[in-house]
Amino acid sequence: MMVAGLGCTKDTRAMVVLAVLDTALEAHGLTRDGLALLSTVPGKSDEPGLIEAAEILGIPLAVPSDAQLKAADAGGLTRSDASLAATGLGSASEAAALASCGADARLLGPRLVQDGVTCALAVRGVD
Repeated sequence: MMVAGLGCTKDTRAMVVLAVLDTALEAHGLTRDGLALLSTVPGKSDEPGLIEAAEILGIPLAVPSDAQLKAADAGGLTRSDASLAATGLGSASEAAALASCGADARLLGPRLVQDGVTCALAVRGVD
């Protein structure tokens, strides 16, 4: 299972979200075909660009609970002062990816930050 944790600045367009997602996937030799979910934090759950990106991909946009995000944040690879201030999480996108991917999930690498979008990829059950 693979999950992309995403965050973005307000009113970021879906095509920008998808372009950053593609860049993150390509960095690991992966494609969109392997994605099971997109995931974000509650404060971004109504962001049109994230919702539309999930619709274009034909996969759900998951929104883990605050408790799930806090627990997953300990497994993050990066810490951002901006993320801490906005969400209380060191990396909202990394925590969202891990929380939605489930037990024994791991990040493929640190989050990608590009064009106002953060993207982290988490996998479970893949060596």
